[in-house]
Amino acid sequence: MKQYLPIWTHEWLGVALPILQIVLVIVVAWGLRKAAHRVLNQLSDRWELPPEVKLGGRRLSTFLIYFAALLIILERLGVSGTVLWTAFTGFAAVAAVAFFAAWSVLSNIFCAVLLLITRPFRLYDHIELLDGSDGRGLGGQVVDMNLISVTLRETHEDGHEAHLRVPNSLFFQRITRRWREAPPPRPLPDPDAPRKRSRQQQAGGGGASLF
Repeated sequence: MKQYLPIWTHEWLGVALPILQIVLVIVVAWGLRKAAHRVLNQLSDRWELPPEVKLGGRRLSTFLIYFAALLIILERLGVSGTVLWTAFTGFAAVAAVAFFAAWSVLSNIFCAVLLLITRPFRLYDHIELLDGSDGRGLGGQVVDMNLISVTLRETHEDGHEAHLRVPNSLFFQRITRRWREAPPPRPLPDPDAPRKRSRQQQAGGGGASLF
């Protein structure tokens, strides 16, 4: 192939070919990801799979495709498979030690498995976590579920939205209310609420008897 190209381009072939190969790998990986998501959507519509299974399948397929593409790109750059495997096992060992050191992370992962099995709520349900008081607790529409937390979309009276990330373990520590329909919009947070609460506590403590 070099004999058909100008002489001044020979020096650039060693740089241009790896770049073209990397771009081709990225394009193929992107196409495979789109195709995998399309297949998962068709299977989900045909078999009426739960949204959690569909979301988990999309994330798993994306991770596997992009991870394989990363390995191919590193191999094109001259990184050997032995070095990659050594780095991966080392990272896995460090991650395992870190997970065992952070018990809260392990607790949330275990609670995520229990939420998937028991299914007290599903994706896009409207739920609320009651804290035992008369006021409304954390609540909103479930828009995402992962191994660490559940994301709730909270809608206020003025139409603005906010996203709350609730740890999975909190669902086993409080009572969960599940709405059949969308609940009324939540009132705007009172910026003076902490000050009023502290005044009430001071007023209650000041009138207490010493005996």
